[in-house]
Amino acid sequence: MTDLSKPTPNTDDEISLKELLQKAKEVYQFLLSKWKTILYAGCMGALLGLGYSFIKKPVYTATYSFVLEDEKSGGLSGALSLASQFGLDIGGAGGGGAFAGDNLLELMKSRTMVQQALLSPIALNGKKESLLNYYIAYNNLREAWSDKPELAKLNFPINADPATFSRAQDSVLMKIHENLTKNFLSVAKIDKKLSIIKVEVKSKNEVFAKAFAEALVAQVSRFYVETKTQKSAKNVAILQHQADSVRQRLNMAISGVAMANDANPNLNAAMQVLRAPSQQRQVDVQANTAILTELVKNLELAKLALRRETPLIQVIDKPLLPLKVDKLGKLKALVFGGFLAGFFTCLYLVLSMIFKNITIK
Repeated sequence: MTDLSKPTPNTDDEISLKELLQKAKEVYQFLLSKWKTILYAGCMGALLGLGYSFIKKPVYTATYSFVLEDEKSGGLSGALSLASQFGLDIGGAGGGGAFAGDNLLELMKSRTMVQQALLSPIALNGKKESLLNYYIAYNNLREAWSDKPELAKLNFPINADPATFSRAQDSVLMKIHENLTKNFLSVAKIDKKLSIIKVEVKSKNEVFAKAFAEALVAQVSRFYVETKTQKSAKNVAILQHQADSVRQRLNMAISGVAMANDANPNLNAAMQVLRAPSQQRQVDVQANTAILTELVKNLELAKLALRRETPLIQVIDKPLLPLKVDKLGKLKALVFGGFLAGFFTCLYLVLSMIFKNITIK
């Protein structure tokens, strides 16, 4: 008696290993019969790959690596800690702010930094022009803008003020910034545990890749000096002005003592009132000396704090010519093109055979 609780194997939907091998053999024999077609397609693909290798321009990579200065290390921090013990707050002990953590990575790709780097000068054939004008020239963008006169005549002077740019100039800058940051500019940490940052600029123009990488790092460094040290720099300027003013008054007081003594060279001991001008000047000398001593001490400590905050970047590697180049070799293009063409031809033939068998059944 048959056990109906057990499923009966469906022989129509299952295929044995023997049948699978038979199918594979049929496919192999079919492709073997089409060897001329496959060979022809492979040769055409190889020729196309070879042609592409002549057309495709090499891509150059400029690599700039640096490490952020550790503000809490070194002898300067010891001097500042000693100063703080005496109640002297001279600044410079704050955190990294915009330059802390991953903030710097995004800052280097920001429109402001990229824009100012593109407006930096580059020397070509004894003449200087902005990197942005050079970028437009070697990419033949003016020819592409020939049907748009308002774009074809655009010019970007060296270190120009972006606030004075027209709407068309702003639009071009925005598009170029977007293209560079998405496709050609890479800023990342070599390792999350390390503070080493690597900047990579890729371009079909070797000169631009190197110049833009250097200009971008230099611009971020200048931005750091202008922002991170702004408070300390103002503090130094104020203390320097005060010290100069007190020194001037001290010199005048010393001259006043000498003039008072010269006015009464043979002072009568009975005439004590004649000593008053000289004694008053002497008090001024002593007071200004004490004030100047304190100001000079604070000034030197403020200068120490300012030096502590610069520079931002300790350079590890700079891009050097010739740059690393990524190009498609002719032999590689020949083999790869032939392989792809042969593979897709075989795939097309097999699918055509399967479709034909299905329609016949």
